[in-house]
Amino acid sequence: MIRTILTRWRGSFFTGLVVLLPAVITFAVIKWLVGTVSSLTDWLLFFLPQKWTHAEEGHGPMFWYCSLAALLLAGGLVTLAGVLTRYYVGKRLLEWLDAAMLRVPLLNKIYGTIKQVNDAFSTGSKTSFKTVVLVEYPRAGCHSVGFITNEQNEALDRKTGRRLVNVFIPTTPNPTSGFLLLLPEDQVTKLDMSVAEGIKYIISLGAISPESTPPDKKPNG
Repeated sequence: MIRTILTRWRGSFFTGLVVLLPAVITFAVIKWLVGTVSSLTDWLLFFLPQKWTHAEEGHGPMFWYCSLAALLLAGGLVTLAGVLTRYYVGKRLLEWLDAAMLRVPLLNKIYGTIKQVNDAFSTGSKTSFKTVVLVEYPRAGCHSVGFITNEQNEALDRKTGRRLVNVFIPTTPNPTSGFLLLLPEDQVTKLDMSVAEGIKYIISLGAISPESTPPDKKPNG
């Protein structure tokens, strides 16, 4: 009798865990993200006395409504920066900021890397991912999903005597790191899915499959 009750409880517990786990993880990620962003935006209220913004007469944590105000202020500043980029003065200021950051030792390495990654994922960027592809990597018979980043390698084409394409193979679940492969065009299979679907497929560890199916592999050209 006790064993039957425990068996039913265990089954119900794990069923409930499977049902609630996505929601719990989602809220945990949101809480972590908000906390991380708040730790960066709270300083925007530096012009206010800490007795107004923090508990325990300025010695405790910041009040939640002050953190929310700082977050809204940060959103307004980001929006303002986006508006300024439409005008000559704003563009010049951004160019000056880029040049200044790239001149600072150590910071230039971090800033330059982050900027390149950001440009790679920005829609409309010259370095953005163009097409989702399937390649045999890391060995024959083992396939990986990647993104074409460039199809113009004239100097390398002349050296190898074959048309090469640049394919970025991201790691999962973090697609911001990975491997750059230069592959012959006929060894790359273009998939019938958008870049957004490809990124979603990689981040989800393959759990979220694209709705469309890839075409049969055929040599390009």
